Amino acid sequence: MAKKQSQDPLASLPEWARKLAQKYYTKTVSTFVLFGAVRDLLPTTASDGGRDFGNLRTFLAEELFGGRDHVVFYERSSGIRASEPETQKDLQRVMTGYDTLYGTDYARTMPRDPGRALQVLENYLRIRMADGKSLALVIDFAETLAPAGELSHLSAEDRFALTTLVKWSQDPQFLAGDLSIILIVENLAELSPRLSRNPYVSNIEISLPTEAERLDYVSWKLDGQKLSQVSAVPAAGLAKMTAGLSRINLDRLLTEALEAKVKITPEILKDKKKEIIQAECHGLLEFVEPPYTLDTVAGHAKAKKLLRAGASALRGGHLDVMPMGYLLSGPVGTGKTFMVTCFAGEIGIPCVKFLNFRSQWQGVTEANLEKIFNLLKALWPVAVMIDEADAFLGNRDASGDSGTSSRIFAAIASFMGNTEYRGKIVWFLLTCRPDLLPIDLKRQGRAEEHLALFYPQTDADRLELFKAMQKKTHVPVEVPNFGELTKGRVMSGADIEAILVRSKFRAVTEGRKDVVAGDVEAVLKDFLPPTYPLEVELQNLVAVAECTSKELLPEAFASLERDFVTRRIKELKLLLAER
Repeated sequence: MAKKQSQDPLASLPEWARKLAQKYYTKTVSTFVLFGAVRDLLPTTASDGGRDFGNLRTFLAEELFGGRDHVVFYERSSGIRASEPETQKDLQRVMTGYDTLYGTDYARTMPRDPGRALQVLENYLRIRMADGKSLALVIDFAETLAPAGELSHLSAEDRFALTTLVKWSQDPQFLAGDLSIILIVENLAELSPRLSRNPYVSNIEISLPTEAERLDYVSWKLDGQKLSQVSAVPAAGLAKMTAGLSRINLDRLLTEALEAKVKITPEILKDKKKEIIQAECHGLLEFVEPPYTLDTVAGHAKAKKLLRAGASALRGGHLDVMPMGYLLSGPVGTGKTFMVTCFAGEIGIPCVKFLNFRSQWQGVTEANLEKIFNLLKALWPVAVMIDEADAFLGNRDASGDSGTSSRIFAAIASFMGNTEYRGKIVWFLLTCRPDLLPIDLKRQGRAEEHLALFYPQTDADRLELFKAMQKKTHVPVEVPNFGELTKGRVMSGADIEAILVRSKFRAVTEGRKDVVAGDVEAVLKDFLPPTYPLEVELQNLVAVAECTSKELLPEAFASLERDFVTRRIKELKLLLAER
């Protein structure tokens, strides 16, 4: 009978831990940077041999490096600490010898500052490696030792710590010995690139838990209790709806439900999830509530048809046919933001809006962007809306900030173009000036579908928009001669909303509660929308030039020759520049 193959000793470890172990076994890397969800709970073994969950420090000491002779931890606030009493005693013995040689008193009080602590740790590691011992050194909050930034701007202590860590990463004795050096940082961008981009250093991301891992944690947390006692949402639904949450977030959610004896409903879960994620990303993202579907959008029938087809593909799980992203252009007031919100509501996926993630402090902008990317990867499927994209995203040639803007632009462009996220992260770039948006972002492979939205072109379109705005402003009054009063007038949704609001104001000033048809008619006759004919014409024509489907264009624009559109855009830009 064939001999049974031994079980893979790494099989029970999380994916990131298996990756670390496999790289370590090559003996070409001994320094690892762990980043991402480094403050989350991880599966460990309980004292009775059962399952448990603990922090990263516990996981490293007991699971990943449990077989090492010595595991030592260091960070600036607590200093040098051992994972086991025996190792602590061993440290004391080595420090006693160090004190004898150098006249220090480290056996009694070990140093906390990096300048002395790293010297002591290097001495300890070399002595014990010479004895053939296996070791692991874990340095938490590594960004406080080697922060990102120009080398000339770092303090003397930070430069020393950075130099020491870089030297360790390529030290032949450290690479050949049974030693692992673990640097822990939440955002990789906060760590000096001399470490994070060093060929002798391996960067390993600890991701937020997957749907299966969240389901597993819920089962463990309830420990035999029936889920129905805690949640009105079934287990599979709970795991799916908590995408983007860590195990710590899940623990808080379930603990609050258990203690308050309040069942988790879809509404409670939605509100809690929004609250937790917005707190986690510190105002970098805003959740856009999608209370409507595309049925609510007035006009733009062809654009809605195209978006509905995308929504249908997403619901059917056909992610591979989805565009990487959409570019919505058109004059101001055509409902671009509302259209995207309704698309998210059509398929019931979260919709988030980029807020200002830029900072005046070096390294913070990159760290904020990394946090956003990690969250988007955990939230999928998710729609990402970037309003005024031409101004918000910048371009590759930005200067004057030590290259931060160009690096940020490159990072966003690279993330948007990662086909691994096709159908999972759907980008919506909104702008009234798509001609100012860099080609890098609007090319095929990023914002692939270019939709153009225009002001209502016919009396029927204007009437449809008027009725939609009546629902929004709660002015349900019949205006029989609306078509006659608006015939031939160029009016945006914002203009019509302003007319209805003014009608309500007119009724209130005359002491009436309800708006009558006469109020709307009077305001319509008096209303003069701000006129920017050249600007609006330019916004219309650049939207026509960018649109990737002739079928989406109204007849008046579809019939225009491309050469004429290009020539007229240049003329308008010259005219506007002369003002």
